[in-house]
Amino acid sequence: MGVFVFLPLVLPLTAWPIARLAEQHLHPRTATRLLTAVAAVMALCSTVCLALVMVVGTAQLPGNPLPDGWSDPEVRAAVPYDEVVGKAAIPALCAVVAASARALWRHGRVRRRAHRALAGLPGTGVAVLPDDVPYAYALPGGRRDRVVVSTALLDCLEPGERRALFAHERAHLAARHHRFLLAVRLAALANPFLRPLRTAVSYTAERWADEAAARAVGDRRAVATAIGKAALVSRGTPVATLAGLAAPGPVPRRVAALLGPAPAVRTWPPVFTSVGLAAWAAAAGTAVSAMSSANAAVTMFLILRAATPF
Repeated sequence: MGVFVFLPLVLPLTAWPIARLAEQHLHPRTATRLLTAVAAVMALCSTVCLALVMVVGTAQLPGNPLPDGWSDPEVRAAVPYDEVVGKAAIPALCAVVAASARALWRHGRVRRRAHRALAGLPGTGVAVLPDDVPYAYALPGGRRDRVVVSTALLDCLEPGERRALFAHERAHLAARHHRFLLAVRLAALANPFLRPLRTAVSYTAERWADEAAARAVGDRRAVATAIGKAALVSRGTPVATLAGLAAPGPVPRRVAALLGPAPAVRTWPPVFTSVGLAAWAAAAGTAVSAMSSANAAVTMFLILRAATPF
């Protein structure tokens, strides 16, 4: 395997340029889908390679249940610096699994609590809660998707701004933005080098909903005003993997974008531009990461199969 087993751990660095440029130059829908796909593939590849390195480290521990042949020098020689990285991969992979499990558990717990809190209300698509705390967010799942908003936030908005609020939250639900947010959060937990992509997707998902709301109400300024007012008073969403009007921004950039013309829709940026080159670099990094992890997995499988007595 050689150094190929380590490449997927550092190749997410190739996606850093597109994480920033996509926010500025791509349509939010395109940027969200592209960045999420890159993050998910790179996180999976790096986790696979970390698990392969962990096998070598685990086989060196006394009393392990693995076949004796897995600790042979020939197997350990497949991973450079096996004495150090093999054992270091054990706590690293355990930390990734624990952090991911905690994020999934928290996401599910918040959703279950929110649905239980709405159990006694009419089964409409909007749940208005009498609460002195301003908030609004999109709640997927349960018997139906719902928009949850407090009376305190509605009192801060004009009628046109309320329509923008509801259009924004419905856009989150229609596009299943919570799945994108959860995917990039798990990817960033699997590989810290993917954190810039998580931050970028948090922004582009909101911009995607902003543009959908602007089309729905036909007034970009009303959407911008609603975002600004909500950001000043709202507490945001109950968890980072749910989306809402005053969720991650930065809000001034979202407002400025809405006060300008609507972004052009492109499935892929032009090649000979900064964002185009960055997109191709991220795509190349993702492809190399996938090939490296596949090569490492197949090589390790063949080595372990040859070292395992039958």
